[in-house]
Amino acid sequence: MRGVIMHAPGDVRVEDRDTPTIERPTDAIIRVTATCICGSDLWPYRGVEPVDHTPMGHEYVGVVSEIGADVKNVEVGDFVVGSFVASDNTCEICRAGYQSRCVHNVMMGSIGTQAEYARIPLADGTLVPTPGTPDPDLIPSLLAASDVLGTGWFAAVAAEAGPGKTVAVVGDGAVGLLAILAAKQLGAERIIAMSRHADRQELARRFGATDIVEERGREGAAKIKELTNGLGAHSVVEAVGTQESMDQAIRATRPGGHIGFVGVAHNVSIDGLRLFFSGVHLHGGPAPVRRFLPDLIQLIWDREIDPGVVFDLTLPLEEAAEGYRAMDERRATKVLLTV
Repeated sequence: MRGVIMHAPGDVRVEDRDTPTIERPTDAIIRVTATCICGSDLWPYRGVEPVDHTPMGHEYVGVVSEIGADVKNVEVGDFVVGSFVASDNTCEICRAGYQSRCVHNVMMGSIGTQAEYARIPLADGTLVPTPGTPDPDLIPSLLAASDVLGTGWFAAVAAEAGPGKTVAVVGDGAVGLLAILAAKQLGAERIIAMSRHADRQELARRFGATDIVEERGREGAAKIKELTNGLGAHSVVEAVGTQESMDQAIRATRPGGHIGFVGVAHNVSIDGLRLFFSGVHLHGGPAPVRRFLPDLIQLIWDREIDPGVVFDLTLPLEEAAEGYRAMDERRATKVLLTV
């Protein structure tokens, strides 16, 4: 089969890989219908994380082509959506709603789903079948549910977005934009998107943003305070993962407010005394996408939400290298790869 391999920073190639097979009785094999490039894939692409001939990708939808002997919840022929973290969905941590930290979790990035086929460990706990074969126009939205929609949703939930709340979102990538959609669905009264890019501002408003703040850092936080009677936002989503974005999120949150942080942290540290006196709640980490998948799939199936519009560039798998370049150069927000 064909699959994406990152040989070194900036060096992405589509090459022949071994077609996966069942390794454990809890595995399933899917024929990938669509996959995509994640903002987190840019960390190794830019040399921030180590990479050496690494299979890439952790987001996927597709059709089950084979199942292990112990798989009971999906069948060959099912169209399925899976989380970027495989989980058994039965351990105590999973039952508490934190499937991304399952005691048996497998990061799908270690397998690589930017490929024609993928092996899905712990298939019963990881894969969720759709109600039927989806219309083609629903596939981008279902793919978004595999990571960025579920992650944005978790960020909004962790920030306790809801009726009567003002929500500020730090980061205008796919996760930040879909956190805006989630905050709107959760009933937030006011949603402030922090963005400097006109195309992303437009999409933020489409998803439910009521205000746009272009300032960053201390100036951005000060603007949030100005818009909230000097208090700060009730709920803040941090969807970047840098020191500046975390500082901005903490400064923009009112005492007693909540921050949902889902940006993959790189060289981020938090001063304990400043956090102590901020009085804010911090909750985040790898999103338990599996917790939300059934409800998100139904919302998409019923056409109540359309998260797939975050994909602003679609390419065939063979042109994955161009997709990486486009995202790295900010010519695309998120790239969908057809298989």
